[in-house]
Amino acid sequence: MNTQIYLAVTVVTIAINAAIAIADFARAKFVLANSAAVDVPPSWLPLLATLKSAGAAGLLLGLLGFRILGIAAAIGLTLFYVGAVVAHIRARVLGNIAFPGAFLAFAAASAVLAFLH
Repeated sequence: MNTQIYLAVTVVTIAINAAIAIADFARAKFVLANSAAVDVPPSWLPLLATLKSAGAAGLLLGLLGFRILGIAAAIGLTLFYVGAVVAHIRARVLGNIAFPGAFLAFAAASAVLAFLH
């Protein structure tokens, strides 16, 4: 397996999860609007942001040699974003489903690549 692909995908996954966690913690307008559209209460945002931050941190630790933590974090983020996609489908909010779908794709790719690495 190409280590450069593993590193690139995982670094992007870390960056996008860290960025969206910051937006969640800051209660950015687009986060509040999206949460309301899929019936996620604003009171859940700190927990969701913490989970995304923990996933990003776990992926980073995986890159630094703690392989099992990286795999666990990637699996956790994958499950998290499966839930986000399901929430969008259940609420019939499909106009922006590409965002949780892309996050899901990166998390799943990180999981597979971490496992294979």
